Amino acid sequence: MDFWQRYRAIDARDTRFDGQFYTAVRTTGIYCRPSCPARTPKADNVTFYETSAAAHDAGYRACKRCLPEAVPGTPAWNLRSDIAGRAMRLINDGVINRDGVEGLASRLGYSSRQLNRILSHELGAGPLSLARASRAQTARTLLVSTPMKAADIAFAAGFSSVRQFNETIAEVFAMTPSELRATARHQHAPARTTVSSTALTLNLPYREPFDPGVFEFLAVRAIPGIEDGSSSSYARTLRLAHGDARFRVEYDADAPGRPIRLSIGAVDLRDLASLLSRVRRLLDLDADPVAIDGALGADPRLAASVAAVPGMRMPGAVDPQELLIRAMIGQQITVAAARTALVQLSACGIASLVPADGLDRIFPTAAEIADGGFQLLRGPQRRIDSLRGAAAAMAAGELDFGYGDDLAGLQAKLLPLPGVGPWTVGYVAMRILGAPDVFLANDAAVRNGIRSLAQATAPDSIAPDSLPPVPLSPDPLSPDFRELSPWRSYATMHLWRAAAAAQSAARTRTARTRTTAPKKVTQ
Repeated sequence: MDFWQRYRAIDARDTRFDGQFYTAVRTTGIYCRPSCPARTPKADNVTFYETSAAAHDAGYRACKRCLPEAVPGTPAWNLRSDIAGRAMRLINDGVINRDGVEGLASRLGYSSRQLNRILSHELGAGPLSLARASRAQTARTLLVSTPMKAADIAFAAGFSSVRQFNETIAEVFAMTPSELRATARHQHAPARTTVSSTALTLNLPYREPFDPGVFEFLAVRAIPGIEDGSSSSYARTLRLAHGDARFRVEYDADAPGRPIRLSIGAVDLRDLASLLSRVRRLLDLDADPVAIDGALGADPRLAASVAAVPGMRMPGAVDPQELLIRAMIGQQITVAAARTALVQLSACGIASLVPADGLDRIFPTAAEIADGGFQLLRGPQRRIDSLRGAAAAMAAGELDFGYGDDLAGLQAKLLPLPGVGPWTVGYVAMRILGAPDVFLANDAAVRNGIRSLAQATAPDSIAPDSLPPVPLSPDPLSPDFRELSPWRSYATMHLWRAAAAAQSAARTRTARTRTTAPKKVTQ
């Protein structure tokens, strides 16, 4: 977006752009979200920043009226595969808090000096400033959403000391932590806290519309004891840098504001920021559904599906290594068969959490799978050997990938592995990187989804067996949906849903036929 496009967005107070850029006003020294209800400033006094950190570094403080930190993040970090986008994904995951700037730079293949220069040029702030802004945002969320002690919040957000926490909050928000907490509109239930872990509940901001189908996607793939899901909730255990964690996230479509509520049952406070980031990625809460639906809805093959299911999300992953194992097991078999195999494999995992809500295990590590877990699998020996080889490579550190990769880098790391092909890499890129422009053309469910949508939109006089692969159109439409770039991953999600709906309808018709068919009478 150029300057005037952004200026028109703030003049219209368009909430779609909250978190995608920030508006700083020279005459007030304040920066705001685009939808701030204050009077629109004169264009001559406005400067737009890509990140809140850039506004901080330029000497601006956050608006007390619109609270620009209380917004979803920008989808740009998934859209962008450059160093800036990859760095932001890692910063949001807490890499600087754990490994410092040197650790971040080494993951990206640059020196810390080069990385600082690149990010300052691209985003207006260096890695330390970007991490500081991320900490401030996490701290604000915890202050207004939980009754945690300020000292606990300071370390949970990644600050090295309470003094640094107090100074940053005062500088960014022009308020003390107590004053910022007083802006909360509701009272908090007491939280259960210890020195190293905490149990708390908070709401996650997102852009509407929101389709809860992402919960169904996760639920049908859930592994008992590790995950639990329904049409509006999902819970699981996972392993983080400093310990194991457990959370539940629920969507209440009938409550005011339709909140998405995260309940954390157990987590080391040092991992809290990473957990928040991964849950947001899991549910794709930083997506811009209006922009995505606008592009997909213009395609005649998807128009009806988009109209029926607005705000579809692309499920992410909370553990990159686990996701690769699941993808390798799930390729070329049904979802139900993959789930059965994963249940068998999960038996080698260690029960390291106190059982709660039916969750009592952690997904096995790559080392556990390589050491003997692979023996629990059934099926072709070649596939089992491939899985064991990938697990061994991850356990030895020879295969290292994650949120900071780009698609090309992921392909270079994964394609040489036996048993890994383009489908696996594409699926992993969708769910780990949040890559928005992956189209799995050779996926059987994608092909079935195309045909299902074609049948749904075809004239009644055309027999289903005579339908072309895609509906007829005055302008030829590409079979790989290239017209929808950069949103083809979301097109894939619509096609998967169409295929699943058609399969479910077919099962229902079969069951109904069996029930109503006349029974054969024997003498």
